[in-house]
Amino acid sequence: MSNNDILKKLRVALSLNSDQIIEICALVGFKITKSELSDIFRKDDHPNFKKCGDQILRNFLNGLVIYKRGPREPQS
Repeated sequence: MSNNDILKKLRVALSLNSDQIIEICALVGFKITKSELSDIFRKDDHPNFKKCGDQILRNFLNGLVIYKRGPREPQS
């Protein structure tokens, strides 16, 4: 299973739209555009298809933790 497949399945399972995915990535300081996202969600035989790299998926997952649970509490 590729990173593209994982991101697609998470988008569907969590009912996320492109704006929400961009917002989630921004929570960890990672910028991605709508056009980059649409290229990632294309079929792999499409001419504008873009592979989802480890960095994109890692930042999305880290942002998703913050999006769902909130920011980490400071340690005392």
